[in-house]
Amino acid sequence: MELIPAIDLKGGHCVRLRRGQMDDSTIYSADPLAQAQHWAKLGCRQLHLVDLDGAVAGAPRHAEQICAVAAALPQIEVQVGGGIRDAAVLGDYLAGGLSRVVIGTLAQREPSLVADWCQRYPQRISIGLDVRDGRLAVAGWVEQSDSDVVGLARHFATAGAAAIIHTDISRDGMQSGVNLESTLGLVQALRTQGLNTPLIASGGLHDLAELRQIIAANRTLLARLSTDTATALSAPAALAGVIAGRSLYEGSLDLAAGLAMCRESL
Repeated sequence: MELIPAIDLKGGHCVRLRRGQMDDSTIYSADPLAQAQHWAKLGCRQLHLVDLDGAVAGAPRHAEQICAVAAALPQIEVQVGGGIRDAAVLGDYLAGGLSRVVIGTLAQREPSLVADWCQRYPQRISIGLDVRDGRLAVAGWVEQSDSDVVGLARHFATAGAAAIIHTDISRDGMQSGVNLESTLGLVQALRTQGLNTPLIASGGLHDLAELRQIIAANRTLLARLSTDTATALSAPAALAGVIAGRSLYEGSLDLAAGLAMCRESL
């Protein structure tokens, strides 16, 4: 399981929102590239970048900064989400050195199109399923959708998505704990259908003690999936990663220690 630092961009700055509210943000750095380099020096293997302004506008607003991060850190898998609503933007990001792009709004509005992208660009398209009070949220989390979370996850897992990122918006930026029950439930719903797409949890991770609990729960589920003849696969997997944001910036979670904990659990 990987611990993945998040860098959210708003107004050119590295920020964190509370519960996805654009008017409730905290600036942590005026230089997102320097922040990315700092996380890289501490040993992360992946970075999760989000263009918050782009998500609301429906088109990128920080593409230059985001591609600069990918270019400066070729050893890091950098993924980006926010405002990716057409093939031209997708192509520009992939050509600009991003390892993966995260599709959220368009995945719900045009699932067949995004499924085609998953097949056209193997292991380059991740799906963002952002949930508030049991309902999916789109357009920078300002609109609600009645799409079925499990149904969409199965659709894109079948289509070959690189990963599915499950975010509990009510916990995002609050350090109130990851919604592990919901995320692991989604993992199990996929595995019972023979789908082994990596799942990544996001929203609310607080400290090393919670991370230790997540690793333990992940190991328990992995063991059960490995021995259950109904779900066993050649390479079974439970939770592939967890994204951390405010806890890293405010110091309740030590990135280097968290990375070591995750890697020792392998």
